[in-house]
Amino acid sequence: MFKNDSTKDNPLHEVMSFFRVFLWEEIVMHMADALVSPAVGGAMLAVSSGAVIYSVKKIKEDENLEKKVPLMGIMSAFVFAAQMINFTIPMTGSSGHIGGGILLSLILGGPAAFISIFSVLLIQCLFFADGGLLALGCNLFNMGVIPCLIIYPYVIKPILQRGVSKKSLGIASMIGCVLSLQLGAFMVVLETFFSGISELPFSQFLVLMQPIHLAIGLAEGVVTMLVADFIFNQRKEILDESIFSKKSNVSFKRVIVSLSIITFIVAGGLSLFASSNPDGLEWSVQGVTGSTEVENGAHDVYTAMNNIQEKTAFMPDYNYKNEDNQSVISGTSVAGIVGGVIVFVFAGVIGISAYKVSKLKRS
Repeated sequence: MFKNDSTKDNPLHEVMSFFRVFLWEEIVMHMADALVSPAVGGAMLAVSSGAVIYSVKKIKEDENLEKKVPLMGIMSAFVFAAQMINFTIPMTGSSGHIGGGILLSLILGGPAAFISIFSVLLIQCLFFADGGLLALGCNLFNMGVIPCLIIYPYVIKPILQRGVSKKSLGIASMIGCVLSLQLGAFMVVLETFFSGISELPFSQFLVLMQPIHLAIGLAEGVVTMLVADFIFNQRKEILDESIFSKKSNVSFKRVIVSLSIITFIVAGGLSLFASSNPDGLEWSVQGVTGSTEVENGAHDVYTAMNNIQEKTAFMPDYNYKNEDNQSVISGTSVAGIVGGVIVFVFAGVIGISAYKVSKLKRS
């Protein structure tokens, strides 16, 4: 319809370019393969795989699992959508996004929350090329094991077992998110250090990673507090079930419908307004090296992992493979909705399978 020499003067082209550059330049939220060695990546994948097996075993013992499965699915989809939104960290030139581990744990309990995070990170990695395949074990540990299987049972639950109120939820949310982000950021520094990434000296990288992730942790604490407060007002029994392992006959349908609508809005609309500033990890890497990226090593493993992701990722960076300025907005919305549906189904299948296996064993 438009000739090549006049495209740049077309108003539609200018509008699309604005959205692409200002609202959705590029999203790379998690550790890339270049930040870890094959040895560290393999070791962390083994540890995180053990955590997956442990969590599946634990949810099979959950008497509330049948009711929890739809909630697992929709909360997984919500976190997937929410992670697409990078919010600006004022006066830093950086941005951040929620991890979601503490929020999921408050609603689902630690093991089910970890399965949800596993579902989110796996789908992001394989289908959207968000986070490296070699680094998947690191990302699972940093964003899943730490908040769901360490901070939640040993810090959050002791606070809330004294009584669940809006005040205690707020305190627990803030403490949990800050601790999770601080430990997660420290683990990233350790993982790069033991990987021998010479471009990122330990002390220099640490000095940048911890403060910026403190700010991100505080922001996530606010988001977690707001969502937890919504659940508290709608169906406090959901929180009681996860914290005290109480079984109730109260229906969660109203909450699930409400969360479904919110998830659709976040995935299909709000995801367009993500900050284009580098996230906390990229910002820290840039502060040390002058670039937001570190080059992959010469090892064949990096090439193999990259080749796999190129084949599996049908919407890399949450956009169409054949990206152009006139499709970036719809591509982002489609990626948010399609990804949310895939995560919902994947997490739900794991939950249903675990429930059926546990039911067979009991019969």
